[in-house]
Amino acid sequence: MKTFVLTAALLTTLSLATNAFAQDEASWVHAIALDGTPKYEAGFEMFDYVNPDAPKGGAVRLPALGGFDTFNPILPQGETATGLGLVYETLMTDSADENSVSYGLLAEALTYPEDFSSVTFRLNPRARWQDGEPVTAEDVLWSFEQVTEISPIYSEYYASVDDAEITGEGEITFYFSEVGNRELPFIMGQLLVLPKHWWEGENADGEPRDIGASTLELPMGSGPYSLSGFDAGRTVTYTRDPNYWGADEPVNVGTSNFDEYTIEYFRDTTVMFEAFKADEFDWWTENIARRWATGYDFPAVNDGRVVLETFENGYNASGVMWGFVPNQRKEKFQDPRVREALNYALDFEELNRTLFYEQYQRIDSYFFGTELAAPEGAPSGLELEILEEVRDLIPASVFDARFTNPTGGSEEARRDNLREALRLFNEAGYTLDGTQLVDANGEQFAFEILSYDTTIEPVALHWAENLNAIGANVTLRVVDTPQYTNLVRSFDYDVIYTRWGQSLSPGNEQRYFWGSSSVDEQGSQNYAGIADPGVDALIEKIVLAPDRETLVAATHALDRVLLAMSNVVPSYTITYARTARWDRFSHPEILPAFSIGFPDVWWWDEEKAAATGGNSQ
Repeated sequence: MKTFVLTAALLTTLSLATNAFAQDEASWVHAIALDGTPKYEAGFEMFDYVNPDAPKGGAVRLPALGGFDTFNPILPQGETATGLGLVYETLMTDSADENSVSYGLLAEALTYPEDFSSVTFRLNPRARWQDGEPVTAEDVLWSFEQVTEISPIYSEYYASVDDAEITGEGEITFYFSEVGNRELPFIMGQLLVLPKHWWEGENADGEPRDIGASTLELPMGSGPYSLSGFDAGRTVTYTRDPNYWGADEPVNVGTSNFDEYTIEYFRDTTVMFEAFKADEFDWWTENIARRWATGYDFPAVNDGRVVLETFENGYNASGVMWGFVPNQRKEKFQDPRVREALNYALDFEELNRTLFYEQYQRIDSYFFGTELAAPEGAPSGLELEILEEVRDLIPASVFDARFTNPTGGSEEARRDNLREALRLFNEAGYTLDGTQLVDANGEQFAFEILSYDTTIEPVALHWAENLNAIGANVTLRVVDTPQYTNLVRSFDYDVIYTRWGQSLSPGNEQRYFWGSSSVDEQGSQNYAGIADPGVDALIEKIVLAPDRETLVAATHALDRVLLAMSNVVPSYTITYARTARWDRFSHPEILPAFSIGFPDVWWWDEEKAAATGGNSQ
């Protein structure tokens, strides 16, 4: 499955290391690596982690939360159906056993100059749309023009593209407004390509299609599956295309093994889990520690029809920041002392003991779990040199020691932490008026935590209870998924609980996460509302890093500054996936290093399916 999810594409790496693949404009290459050299040489037959003899057949059913109201993959409004990456493809596609390496898909080769001022892609002459028409450079150019015109998210992501033009038969070149940005050729390979002739044609009713409007017309793409049916807002079904042009391409061998791929939508995760137990879909990734510890004593687990398994693969090349995010666009959250005080009210150790069965770790970095997390203690070496260049723009505390979370776990620690929170509020101008924490105008410090999922409710209420104990008025509001999405896109919230994923090669997406350029860009992932010149300067150090050593040092510096600013109340995470599945599938003996590979490289196992029952084909 070659799914295209923008948040995943934004998380895909980003700082091209000097290597043998940065050649002159006349040198065409089959792959691009941001760090080092691609593992697979030109002419390779397949990825090492696939089974080329995997049988084709069967079906896989997966869940999704919420609903959908459009099959338009680039529209900024509405809820796009899950799985459209099965229908549409990108110019390049990633290897799952390498960090930040892409190989040709719709494009068979690319070339770029030594200063990274442009990139040219040469399309695969075999690439075809599902109606048999060839994929052309005109399709690529049109797709780029449409996504950057229609979607603010894509417009920001491709902001460094100065111009794009067709420069030869089956060739398209993108020219960049900056030089030395090693990531830009890589991210252009992530461009989703749409069929110009289809979108500019008419639907079955003779009406012209509109790429700028929502639609539930079944789409047409170039991918291995077609969207064959749906129940509006509830189910989407994809069917494998027996005539898929790319079935024998090296990047696709051993993949797309299921004849049918169905997404079942649910409004509530509790209902969703009960549906899994009732065999209404096949795979479940557990996100509640208590349920993982106590909720799997049901017949299908006990008799082996449901398999429980943990996987570390998907965590091997990624970092994460989870937490409660105050919206600094709101005046009440603009004082860093207020934001720091909020962290003192979250007692992770107590939560881990009483709710999480000691399964989690507290997050203390925006790049948690990777070498990119700022080292403990004071900065030194190249990181210190980078920080010195922006000393006047960043908090002085970053030069003394690395941020650490408050420690709780006992009633005494809780009282001490809440006293420190109150002291910080006092410094920021708040005082206790009776039992209320008020500002100079007598207005109580109050905010709302916005959520779409009741899973986080116990944690949010614990945090709110501690803050309310020192005079705040904190409430939780749970809304449906479409409403939540629209509120977040427009930054209409006080606090949300969310995450940022990070790759091992950060770059341009950092502008989208914390850069001033994205603070007013509706739909961006600058959820905290950060607009800070010091942060902007450090982001540019990362984006333009000439080598891996500088990239790591600059990322350490950015991490240290973001932590010192108290932009997030960090929560917790695990470094493995807790999964349950109905035992109907098999997989290669060795899974990819950086992915579970389900369902991409797994397959329907007739013998297991017969023994398990259900989901019969």
